Amino acid sequence: MINDLYTRRLHLRKMTIEDAPKLFKIWSDPNVTKYMNIHRFTNVNEAIEMITFLNGLAEENKAIRYSIFQRETNEIIGSCGFNSFDLENCKTEIGYDIAKPYWGNGYAPESIAILVETAFKELNLNRVEAKVEPENVNSIKVLQKLGFTYEGTLRQSEKSKGKFIDLAIYSKLKSDI
Repeated sequence: MINDLYTRRLHLRKMTIEDAPKLFKIWSDPNVTKYMNIHRFTNVNEAIEMITFLNGLAEENKAIRYSIFQRETNEIIGSCGFNSFDLENCKTEIGYDIAKPYWGNGYAPESIAILVETAFKELNLNRVEAKVEPENVNSIKVLQKLGFTYEGTLRQSEKSKGKFIDLAIYSKLKSDI
């Protein structure tokens, strides 16, 4: 698995336990977790547990999550990654979150673009999917900007924070680039 990815402004590095305090700060912000399938974190141990869980998936080549660093400042500004791999069908699902102070600076599209490029060129996958709550307009705009295609809405397809939610599914195919 690829542990480091670079863009012009960002360094995506596989999460480590040392990232927990900074990621806790991000994941404890209700603005950030509003559309995530987690409750906002209330202590750093939750971030440690999440990183440990995600790194376990990475060890099994089932997923990988990256901390997003601003290259200029080496500050963690969010996370992103491959939420799951379906290698038999050559596809993956991506996810991402950016700390609120960094919203609107193009970091989400920049992060997702390198994930998509890696999926197609390095991992030789055919399809990248993203599932988004229909109310998450900003995330949908990011996917549209990157050429993802809206495929439909999966009605009440997941339970999040105690209730069933709809998810809009977007995809990008290798043949789309």
